[in-house]
Amino acid sequence: PRRPSEQLFRDMADLMASEGWKDVGYEYLCIDDCWMAPTRDERGRLQPDPERFPSGIRKLADYVHSKGLKLGIYSDVGNKTCAGFPGSYNHYELDAQTFASWGVDLLKFDGCNSGTLELLAEGYRNMSLALNKTGRSIVYSCEWPFYLRPVQQPNYTEIKQYCNHWRNFYDVYDSWSSIKSILDWTAIHQDSIVKIAGPGGWNDPDMASVVLVSLQLVIGNFGLSWDQAVTQMAMWAVMAAPLFMSNDLRDISPQAKWLLQNKEVIAINQDPLGKQGYRITKDKNFELWERPLSGGAHAVAVLNRQEIGGPRNFTFSLTFLGNGLACNPTCSVQQVLPTSRDWGFHSWVSSLSVEVNPTGTVLLKV
Repeated sequence: PRRPSEQLFRDMADLMASEGWKDVGYEYLCIDDCWMAPTRDERGRLQPDPERFPSGIRKLADYVHSKGLKLGIYSDVGNKTCAGFPGSYNHYELDAQTFASWGVDLLKFDGCNSGTLELLAEGYRNMSLALNKTGRSIVYSCEWPFYLRPVQQPNYTEIKQYCNHWRNFYDVYDSWSSIKSILDWTAIHQDSIVKIAGPGGWNDPDMASVVLVSLQLVIGNFGLSWDQAVTQMAMWAVMAAPLFMSNDLRDISPQAKWLLQNKEVIAINQDPLGKQGYRITKDKNFELWERPLSGGAHAVAVLNRQEIGGPRNFTFSLTFLGNGLACNPTCSVQQVLPTSRDWGFHSWVSSLSVEVNPTGTVLLKV
């Protein structure tokens, strides 16, 4: 990955403001690991690498704010970050105050080198309290359940008390197998994670530092086909995932830009009801997912997991949706992805037949 630098983030801020990203709702520009100097300053405070961030983080935050955007930063609950820079262990209050004084708006708090599970939990709780104490509104992005899971079942009720979103699973990579594994993991664990999601606290299918900024929509890189990119965008919307792009906005294709800036998909992702979607059926190579939306509507995703051959049809009865209530007595069906199309009105007892490309998804709003 490119090493983070002041200039890189200024360039991205300019593009987010001028290329329509901010207008559709992307507002956080997030710095990941490796922004720090290798040691704290003489007063014990974190400091940016002087070569790559010569003007300091406060100046960068001011610049980002001047564009109507917000700045995110990275630290770690342990004594070292994942890349070996100084962690926040024993410095939670000081680091929270430092970030607030710089004008930071989001903290991604990693879980490397945290010692025991007790220290991990204590660290996440302490940083949450420390951030609140600063009086500045700072989104708190945790990796708490991801580091707990190998050993114990996370208590999501507690995690939601302290965190705004939390990562459950491995880094997403620019590959179809990575996207598939995240969808599988989410479906297998949906009974324990779907119900906790809602305004103020979200399941984050991921935020890896793949290229530049921290969820990761890996759309706009090179590892996904067009159909797979459509699948990621559709499924992240159904899963109510925070949308962070992990790509270079200087050389993104018009096609990828169209997908990432698609207002209909973003409206589903950001639906005010804030309920997370779930898989309702799996039939051979097809998966049917739904997400309840405000106003009695539902987002419905039909995913074709077949990886060879051509487009295939999947037929399902509308009584399947919303516990039988989504179409009772009638409903309108809009196709959102891969293209926008009006499918007209349907009755409660009718069936829909959807043609889906291999590894692709058709996203509907019912």
